Amino acid sequence: MKIKIKIKPKTSYYVSILVSSVILFYFAYKGIVAYLIHRELYGGGLDTLVLLRASISGIMVLLILLFIQFIKIPDLKSHRTILRGVFIAWVSVFIVLIIVNLSSIYFIIFTGLVSLFSLLTLFSLEDQIKEEKNTLTEKEIYLLQQLAKKK
Repeated sequence: MKIKIKIKPKTSYYVSILVSSVILFYFAYKGIVAYLIHRELYGGGLDTLVLLRASISGIMVLLILLFIQFIKIPDLKSHRTILRGVFIAWVSVFIVLIIVNLSSIYFIIFTGLVSLFSLLTLFSLEDQIKEEKNTLTEKEIYLLQQLAKKK
């Protein structure tokens, strides 16, 4: 698919980090509030609601760290594989949110937009990989020049 917009994979990772951070802070805040209320009402211990919100926050922290590691990868084909997985993950979260909790419209919009952005980046990356196949690297040019001098 020919897309005129060239989006770097790093941009998609940054957008995913931003959305994951929003989800992280929201659930961390809700978890702390739920813990404080549960502590005041029952005098201690952990409620399942607190644990679920803390686990979602922990998962988001791990995802953010994973996206930061993905930014460091230089190979475009690896980015294509990773972006396919990221797109599938965001679309699954989007669909699950629609099925399970339709009232959380902001999270549905966030995940829908980031999945759409990942898809656009994936299409743009396909074009960039095709262009990269048609160009020579500096090392390849140097080796061809050396080979031409020997003949």
